[in-house]
Amino acid sequence: MRSGRAWLLLAPACALAACVDAEPRDVAGGDLYLRHCASCHGVDGRGGGPVAGSLKRPTSDLTTIAARAGGFDEVAVMSAIDGRRVVAEHGPRDMPVWGVVFEQQQAGQPFQVYAGLQQSRALTDYLRSIQGKP
Repeated sequence: MRSGRAWLLLAPACALAACVDAEPRDVAGGDLYLRHCASCHGVDGRGGGPVAGSLKRPTSDLTTIAARAGGFDEVAVMSAIDGRRVVAEHGPRDMPVWGVVFEQQQAGQPFQVYAGLQQSRALTDYLRSIQGKP
């Protein structure tokens, strides 16, 4: 009888776990990447987006972040995305960078700053997932 009760308690949790995507951040990060980054860095992340030719400096191949840095430094990547680290290609410091844009998109919502950080985190996770892809 006890094992029957335990199953009744565990069944909803198991059903929910079965429905959850194993990598939800990569999916959301991929969508964010296509919406905000692909115009410069290309759909494949290699730097050949339609806007890339109009920039003063060539865009980076984002599939080689880990190779160039001796590993994937997620703090450095998130800092570049959300604006805590200046990236020359993203323009002067007064130009809105993605962290600010993500927060503004959440204006009026609870935990606005946190939601913006979640989007930076999702993009970081997506970039980690495309490292070294041919």
